[in-house]
Amino acid sequence: MFVNLPVKNLGESMRFFEALGFSFNPQFTSEEAASMVISEHNYAMLLTEDYFRQFTPRDIVDARRATEVLVALSCDDRAEVDEFVRRAVAAGGAAHGEPRDYGFMYSHGFHDPDGHIWEVFHMDPAHVQG
Repeated sequence: MFVNLPVKNLGESMRFFEALGFSFNPQFTSEEAASMVISEHNYAMLLTEDYFRQFTPRDIVDARRATEVLVALSCDDRAEVDEFVRRAVAAGGAAHGEPRDYGFMYSHGFHDPDGHIWEVFHMDPAHVQG
């Protein structure tokens, strides 16, 4: 999966996500785009707004004012969820609401420097039926 997100300042976005522990694939990173590795098969392409416009005729949503997508990342436990959000805030992001405990699932989230919302959650594997 590749999620493509427009960003205002590619260098700032890369520094933010590097502070959260993400890496970038240099083979698919340039001055216009950065391939952020989320996992073995999941990536976020951070694209400058000018470059992003080459892929769509539609207006780019200002993620600080409107929401088009919520990106959700799974964590191994509740402590990892809390630590992830803490690191995001320390790196210049902002917390998204308050933590939510649904019993079988615990979640919290953050806004990246461009306002995109990233939800981080832990779901009790015993609750997931295969």
